[in-house]
Amino acid sequence: MDDKRILYVLIKNMAWSLKQRVLLPVMVVLLLLRTSPSIAELQKLKHTPTKADQPLNILVVGDWGRKGTHNQSLVAYQMGEVGEKHNIDFVISTGDNFYDDGLTGVDDPAFYDSFVNIYTAQSLQKIWYNVLGNHDYRGDVEAQLSPILTQKDSRWVCMRSFILDAGIVEFFFVDTTPFRDDYFTDPEDHTYDWSGVLPREAYLSGLLEDVDFALGQSKAKWKIVVGHHTIKSAGHHGNTVEVEQQFLPILKARNVDAYINGHDHCLEHIVDAESGIHFLTSGGGSKAWKGDIKPWDQEELKLYYDGQGFMTLQITESKADIVFYDIYGKVLHTWSLSKKLNHAASI
Repeated sequence: MDDKRILYVLIKNMAWSLKQRVLLPVMVVLLLLRTSPSIAELQKLKHTPTKADQPLNILVVGDWGRKGTHNQSLVAYQMGEVGEKHNIDFVISTGDNFYDDGLTGVDDPAFYDSFVNIYTAQSLQKIWYNVLGNHDYRGDVEAQLSPILTQKDSRWVCMRSFILDAGIVEFFFVDTTPFRDDYFTDPEDHTYDWSGVLPREAYLSGLLEDVDFALGQSKAKWKIVVGHHTIKSAGHHGNTVEVEQQFLPILKARNVDAYINGHDHCLEHIVDAESGIHFLTSGGGSKAWKGDIKPWDQEELKLYYDGQGFMTLQITESKADIVFYDIYGKVLHTWSLSKKLNHAASI
């Protein structure tokens, strides 16, 4: 018997004692939670293009929040220059927004010292869509998620996991930090804020189901997933095994075009030979790790740059252009992806 039938029989046959009248609403809510798929869906935000018949232009930066040090200010300056040239629509942050230990609360001056007063170029006064990184989880997570920060700076949008519908492309932002086993079993001298995540097993299984469902329902021309942790990387951290094992099968099954991440402090482009998925690392927002690279199949590894910088995406219905820049604004690498246009059938 399905849940809706159970609910019907329950209501029809229940004797109306005082105790049962109290219990009925609770039981109804529990059953509705099971029968309503919308309750489990990821929240979807809508980006409405302001430039008719123009490409969607996006800046992507990660691992940046160091109060301007480690060349963060230089990266920010070049982001402003490139952002103006391309008239960007918004910015994506791949996490580790505030070093070393996230924010202490909504009044932490680091929000101004590492974000508001760093990314001051007029071209960067667009919405920033942020995910959380492992360093963010070492502080007050709810502070970064709080609408109070958006009141302080209207650019700031940060959620654990969500969908950004930009018309021809949908971005699926996923919270990857809770997937790492060692953050729970061997946190060393770090303290993580797991409020909102526990019980962990339920949180992870629910997120995997939500992402799989959302990708399956998406009708967007392009599907791009954004997370902090790597899936495929030749950098210092390498592949994040837990994320690779649990998310990669979903990305393949749902024909995702690209996965964008930070975590490794480099700029990187890998094309998976089996699936054709593009793995794009933009983790060069401040401190980088010189010479820290692992062996990788050169047929798959299209770029590995062990310095600071950022990337851009320019997307139309039929084409997506990827460009990586260093702190001097020099183009390090370009790549184009193409799709067939959907033409209306002739009569």
